[in-house]
Amino acid sequence: MNFREYRAGVSRGLPVGMGYFSVSFGFGAMAVSQGLRALDATLISLTNLTSAGQFAGLTVIVAAAGLWELVLTQLIINSRYALMSLALSQRMGQKIGFLPRLLIAFFNTDEIFALAMARQEPLTVPFLLGLGTLPILGWTGGTLCGALAGSVLPESIRTALGVMLYGMFIAIVVPPAKRERRILAAVVLSLVLSSLFTWVPALAKISAGLAIVICTVAAAAVCAALFPVKEEEEAAV
Repeated sequence: MNFREYRAGVSRGLPVGMGYFSVSFGFGAMAVSQGLRALDATLISLTNLTSAGQFAGLTVIVAAAGLWELVLTQLIINSRYALMSLALSQRMGQKIGFLPRLLIAFFNTDEIFALAMARQEPLTVPFLLGLGTLPILGWTGGTLCGALAGSVLPESIRTALGVMLYGMFIAIVVPPAKRERRILAAVVLSLVLSSLFTWVPALAKISAGLAIVICTVAAAAVCAALFPVKEEEEAAV
């Protein structure tokens, strides 16, 4: 393994790991308040690494819904990761084996994907593994600490912690959007489409996970048509 690339990935993933600790702290506290054991909540975070999916899954579990309903909920909410993984695979600078591919896909969250795609150099397996190390440790460790402290913190603080994920993601997206017009266009278009799925009654009936997928595909398609990548840029990448 190229430890220089791995250390570079760990360094880039440090802010995400710290942010994940704060957000998952709220998930752990909420899970315990809903009747789950601290160990169960920790195992959920260790094996999932998906914020919206876990909060939605917790709701389904507490409601004592069937297994297929839980599977369908996760499939819809997390289906955007399939699109993100396809995009990420196009940036890889080397061939990767089956096991590293699975690990990279497991680490491929919204924030990690944004950091990986913002890198100018070709992506490597050690870099991506390093990029996901601290986030998974922060997400799992935060869940454990939140679950242990869940009986102490008031509801207002647990709710506030859950908002930090969105603030962290905005902090990742805004800098490149200021530099490149096409990224800004994609962000604005996604914002408009997402607002339509919230405010238009007919569209508001669509589940949040499916709405995210539709917004992602639509924004990517429009920006690909308006700002096509030239062959010189593809060769440079």
